[in-house]
Amino acid sequence: MVHVLGESTRHAGHADILREGLDGRTGLRAEHEKQVDEEARAAYCAKIEQAARSAALIKA
Repeated sequence: MVHVLGESTRHAGHADILREGLDGRTGLRAEHEKQVDEEARAAYCAKIEQAARSAALIKA
C-alpha cells in the first residue's frame, strides 16, 4: 500500500511539472499564482552564471 501511494505521488508530481510547462501556471487556482519578476530572475541567473564562470577558472 505504501509503495502504491509513493508511486502515485511521484507520477502526480511529474504530471504537475508537465502541466506547468504547458500552461505556465504554477498553482491550482489563479488567486494563488505568484507573479514572476523577470528582471530579478534575469539578474539572479546572471549572478549564478558569473559565479560558475569564475569557479571554472579556479584549478583545484
